[in-house]
Amino acid sequence: MSAAEEEPGRPRAKTKVKTLRRRARWGTISRQQVVDAATRVVRAGGYEQMTIRSLAGELAVSPMSLYRHVRDKDDLLDEVVDTLLGEVWRPRVREDEWRTWIAEAADKLRGFLVTQPAALHVYLGHPVISASARVRMEAIMRVLREAGLSEASARRAYGAIHTYTIGFAALEASRAREARAEHHTDELARQLAAYTTPQQFAEGLGYLLEGVFLSARVDPDRGSRPAAGTTEPSR
Repeated sequence: MSAAEEEPGRPRAKTKVKTLRRRARWGTISRQQVVDAATRVVRAGGYEQMTIRSLAGELAVSPMSLYRHVRDKDDLLDEVVDTLLGEVWRPRVREDEWRTWIAEAADKLRGFLVTQPAALHVYLGHPVISASARVRMEAIMRVLREAGLSEASARRAYGAIHTYTIGFAALEASRAREARAEHHTDELARQLAAYTTPQQFAEGLGYLLEGVFLSARVDPDRGSRPAAGTTEPSR
């Protein structure tokens, strides 16, 4: 029976139509498109599940097409994290308020690493020398020099602040996962858990910056001189 001869009132059978996603032509994607796609996945919290194959599916290309632009997932994450870092690291206060500025810069990096597992993975994997990381380091070094430190002392201070921040963030992120998994009833355990809070980070950073403040007053590379915005201790 043809369609024209179908019985009146009888429902017509639905025809299933399979929609196929067309694969992009060879050479039509760029490294930036790959990075943008990975950035969207990381922003959405899918860093751990993301693979080269899953990104290839997102971009409608073969996995081998992505390997023309990136070495592997870690190569891709380096650039993704650089993009995200560039959006969040800058303090809101003025640079001449050097202690507050550096404290905010450090806390912004801590928060970034704790809330973004991909960033913590990158920072713990190797020294980060991406474009945004370099800009951040140069800005902190400039503020330290303007506060009265020599180049060598500013580098030592930057190293101390940077490693403290990354180390604290790694422990804070680990403790946060542990806290979600179990509840401490022991008082000592609760006290130790409190050592990895943002408030404790700020307190520890304050001690560290006080050391930077003191080293700026008597810089071994410059001789005795007060740091910018400081006064000599009373005799």
